[in-house]
Amino acid sequence: MLFLYILLFLLAISTVLFYLMVRGFKNPDNPHNKIPNDLGLKIQEVTFPSVKGENIFAWKTISNPDFPILILVHGWGKNIERMSPYLRKLCCRGFNMLAFDARGHGNSHNDGPMTMLKFAEDIESAIAYILNDEEQKNKEISLIGLSIGGAASILAASRNDSIKKVVTVGGFAHPLAVMRKQISDRHIPYYPLIWLFFKLVKWRTKLDFDDIAPVNNIAKAKADFLLIHGTKDKVVPLEQGHKLKKAQPKAELWEIPGRGHSNCHLEKGYWDKIGSFLIEK
Repeated sequence: MLFLYILLFLLAISTVLFYLMVRGFKNPDNPHNKIPNDLGLKIQEVTFPSVKGENIFAWKTISNPDFPILILVHGWGKNIERMSPYLRKLCCRGFNMLAFDARGHGNSHNDGPMTMLKFAEDIESAIAYILNDEEQKNKEISLIGLSIGGAASILAASRNDSIKKVVTVGGFAHPLAVMRKQISDRHIPYYPLIWLFFKLVKWRTKLDFDDIAPVNNIAKAKADFLLIHGTKDKVVPLEQGHKLKKAQPKAELWEIPGRGHSNCHLEKGYWDKIGSFLIEK
């Protein structure tokens, strides 16, 4: 009987912890502060439907309809403005681009807590939009994703053969590894409460994190991969990049010395490296 009381107590604590952690991991409200004209680029504001038929907001720039198109995927709690450096630097190289606000971010519809799977679904919705876009003649698609956007890009590529190349920046190998690190950084012991919390998350969300983990899906993709990771990344440690490389030896892992999670794009030669990777056959 004592064991049962202890178990019920732990379950009650875990339930409370679940709601507290959901609030803690909730993507923050991050409205736009810029308009396309601020970038000095010819950008169209467009929308396309999510898998649930809700509006996803995006910026589209077509330099040459006969050139391939890049889908740009921001990270957690950000919006398409985070992709501004990519829009500026890659547009002048002739790339067509579509940068979207993931659901629950920026100007897109909020349908509840976001997950890596939802990010991947939004990428697939963006692909469907491009394939039906008469303005974009060339249907060759590549992805650039930051952080969770990079992880979701790997998952999307494993499910969609129309994706030719994928660039990830600070992408993780397994979502639970990142969540465990963030919880550990708050000095919360893993056993027994956090362990029960993850079990509760799996039950509530009906998600099997092993099934969607990039490390378990990258080898299934036909796309070529450039994995970019700062050696001083404290949000998604470099070991996550090593695990992805091990899972797909054909992927190129570029370790940038001294860079963190959000400043790899400041590295000298960064844009040349990405540009060359995207155009090579």
